[in-house]
Amino acid sequence: MSPPRGLAAWLHLTLAPGIGGETQRKLLAAFGLPDHIFSAGLSAVRSVIGNKADLLLDFDPAENIAQALNWAEQPDQHILTLADTAYPASLLEIPDPPSVIYVRGNPALLQGPAIGVVGSRNATPQGLRNAEQFSRTLAGQGWCIVSGLALGIDAAAHRGALAADGATVAVIGTGANRIYPARNRELALTIAERGAIVSEFPLGTPANAANFPRRNRLIAGLSRGVLVVEAATESGSLITARLAGEQGREVFAIPGSIHSPQARGCHRLIRQGAKLVETADDILEELNGQARTGYAPVADDANGHPLLDALGHDPCGLDELVERCGLGADSLLSELLGLELAGKIAVLPGNRYQRID
Repeated sequence: MSPPRGLAAWLHLTLAPGIGGETQRKLLAAFGLPDHIFSAGLSAVRSVIGNKADLLLDFDPAENIAQALNWAEQPDQHILTLADTAYPASLLEIPDPPSVIYVRGNPALLQGPAIGVVGSRNATPQGLRNAEQFSRTLAGQGWCIVSGLALGIDAAAHRGALAADGATVAVIGTGANRIYPARNRELALTIAERGAIVSEFPLGTPANAANFPRRNRLIAGLSRGVLVVEAATESGSLITARLAGEQGREVFAIPGSIHSPQARGCHRLIRQGAKLVETADDILEELNGQARTGYAPVADDANGHPLLDALGHDPCGLDELVERCGLGADSLLSELLGLELAGKIAVLPGNRYQRID
């Protein structure tokens, strides 16, 4: 993807010190595109943002802009602006969308239905298994798994999605050319190859504590719902859940032992109205099963589909189908979803499937 016209002006706007998101939005509302801001003159810009105009117009970011433009010319590296048609539509729904985002990997993944999966960095072994298994099932059903590349639950969620050959997006709190934490370097490289890494921070930005709440709002913003797997009462995951609720997204939480500190944040969310979930199906049912199509489209002449042959003409349960087909449950569910949407099968009570002739 080649850099869009006017990208240098967008970068100037976002790189200038003291010109935060709120100020950027005021300027864009007043002048339209960044090119118009810089051609309007000091007096006009001052009339909108006061003395901050001097900070913006006196700042010379030529070196940083050149670095960013060169970065965006490399394969699978992109800079998207609010004016770009590839900019994620879901982020336009939040109150404070970033003016610019940096993407390593496939930016098309930012447009499809996604579920955020977050939780404790100091997760329990059961929490890690839950995060990986939920994410694997959801990704197998075509949902993109969005998380924050942190140790613990985040990393397990990304790995679960990758294990299902599904989509995953890591939203990070550093520049897109840096990896934090270093222990997740190999995971990050895999996500960049098979998914996407997203940052709103300029290249080279280090891992400052203040960056991560901002990162969390993008995890929520990119997602139709957020699942909290484990969280202590002071966990940053609760910030993500709160932001998701404020943005009109669904919030889900997995309950745990009343004796586990890592379950108390989830229990608090449930008391506050988050939906208690025990299986990935609970989430899929709540979200009406609508997902990015992660399965191969089923042709109109699919009556010869091998899965239909295995199903036969009598109702059949999922476990029996697994034995007949030799497929894993995740892959089988994905195929069944495609056949259901194509009108080739019906889903009966008790997770049984019926061929429709």
